[in-house]
Amino acid sequence: MEKGENIALEFNEFSKNYTDDMIGCVPHYLELVSSFVKYLPDNFKPISILDLGCGNGNITAQLIPYFPNATFTLVDASAEMIELCRNQFSGYEINYSNMYFKDFIFDAESYDLIVAGFSLHHCHNIEKQSIFKDINSALKKDGIFSYSDLMISKTNPGHPMLLEDWNQFVNISFPDGEKWTWIMEHYEAFDKPTDYQLQIEWLKNAGFSNIQTPFKKDYWVYLQAVK
Repeated sequence: MEKGENIALEFNEFSKNYTDDMIGCVPHYLELVSSFVKYLPDNFKPISILDLGCGNGNITAQLIPYFPNATFTLVDASAEMIELCRNQFSGYEINYSNMYFKDFIFDAESYDLIVAGFSLHHCHNIEKQSIFKDINSALKKDGIFSYSDLMISKTNPGHPMLLEDWNQFVNISFPDGEKWTWIMEHYEAFDKPTDYQLQIEWLKNAGFSNIQTPFKKDYWVYLQAVK
């Protein structure tokens, strides 16, 4: 079975209580999600938006009230997640791609805004660098790439403390320990987070300018870059 299929199966199961689980499992989740609107320039009016690894649509749900006439493209490997989005956004112009986002075809200069919420950590370093180049190519001039994730490599000296703090946070909502065990099994099998400083360098190399981290708590980061 391909890695993308494995991840899809993981998140088909996770989709049942996705938002509540994310709030209880991801520190600063609601602040990170709201950042996708909060930190966009006031005069920025995207008409074409791509959501990479859309999950159940929480990032798109932030954007739609502000850009209701935009065309959205939502990409996710999980069929269950795509179905949740279809039900939630039935009244809007949405294109869906049920595929692992690394297999998505990025058409050149097609989007004003590309977002990725808690999805790119599934890519190893070479894949991230390649996807950053694809994203830059797919954005129109002055387009924006917005990205929230855990941004610390597993070899970073601060990683053990990050895990301790994260464990304490999760156990507040899920004190029986089962959720933390599941998170760590998933984290070990699928997640490849990278230090945010290194990713900023890769974004520069991909052609982005004006790269900012307007929200950063420990290694939970919202990053925004302009083409």
